Amino acid sequence: MHKPAVAVLFGGRSSEHSISSATAGGVLRAIDRARYRVIPIGITRDGVFVLEEDDPDKFALDAEKLPEVVDNGTRIVWPEGGSARELRVRRADGTVEDLGSIDVVLPILHGLHGEDGTIQGFLDTLQLPYAGGGVLDSALCMDKHFMKIALQAEGVPVAPWVTVRRGRWDSDPAGVRTDAAALGDVLFVKPARAGSSVGVSKVHHLGELDDALALAFAEDEKVLIESALVGREIEVAVLEGRRGAPARASLPGEVVLTTREFYDFEGKYLGGDGVDVRCPAELEASDIDAIQALGARAFEAVDGRGLARVDFFLTADGLVVNELNTMPGFTPISMFPKCWIASGMSYAELITELIDTALERA
Repeated sequence: MHKPAVAVLFGGRSSEHSISSATAGGVLRAIDRARYRVIPIGITRDGVFVLEEDDPDKFALDAEKLPEVVDNGTRIVWPEGGSARELRVRRADGTVEDLGSIDVVLPILHGLHGEDGTIQGFLDTLQLPYAGGGVLDSALCMDKHFMKIALQAEGVPVAPWVTVRRGRWDSDPAGVRTDAAALGDVLFVKPARAGSSVGVSKVHHLGELDDALALAFAEDEKVLIESALVGREIEVAVLEGRRGAPARASLPGEVVLTTREFYDFEGKYLGGDGVDVRCPAELEASDIDAIQALGARAFEAVDGRGLARVDFFLTADGLVVNELNTMPGFTPISMFPKCWIASGMSYAELITELIDTALERA
């Protein structure tokens, strides 16, 4: 029986390299080896594609030493295009080995050069099927500015914001401060095109704005300043419908902050105190229905494909979408898998779902 070959693609050039590598550890451990032949492909921080070890323990999430892809001297030789799908590797001694034909690529890349549509365009050019988002939804949701515009156009509520480019901040800081003040006393400042809360700050008063902008501009030339909304932080996992069916939403989860200011990188991935992740969230049935419906609607609004995590604030005035993430944290302890596990799907079954959806699309 033919076992589809799955190229698991991870690492990458973004600031979320280590989280992508940790996700790979979880995926390599859980993927159904009886159904798929697995080819682990790492991308170093410099953008070099290498053939990695098929060893989940190598990429375990460890706060003392975050996992990463290092250059081991191998080089992946991608198919030449057309109908060819043969993958090869050039070893450090110059010899070339045939790895067989690829059936599907599973890109578990977070951030720029992976979650932003660039790798999707590369794979489209080579005519290689892949799981997850496509070029458009990946690019839209990577850029929080354009994501908000797309959601607003479909009537999906989003938090009030202003977008500031570095050139304006350099030339008109007083104007930026005036725009920020109009959004309220407490604000969030975040890079437009980064994830995992990298470069994000909570601003309690305008005196903290300059430092917050400096931190965000270190990640991106474009930054969002948003009103801080008061409400419960709710997240729902969405999967593309199979064979033309509508998108499906999981039971919602909730991020409950106890002593932490917001759900930052340490709280998400390093086991930091001050935050509880609860899935399923304790909600009224009517709220669950509304969250699932709005999550699917937001997914459709950006032409979602594959998967997304939709993050909300449940405020006194109703639901507000904070953002969509087209390659959400996918470690076994991340919210996206936890929501589907709470909904009756195991971590391994979730990986199978993503791969089989991509194979059906091929």
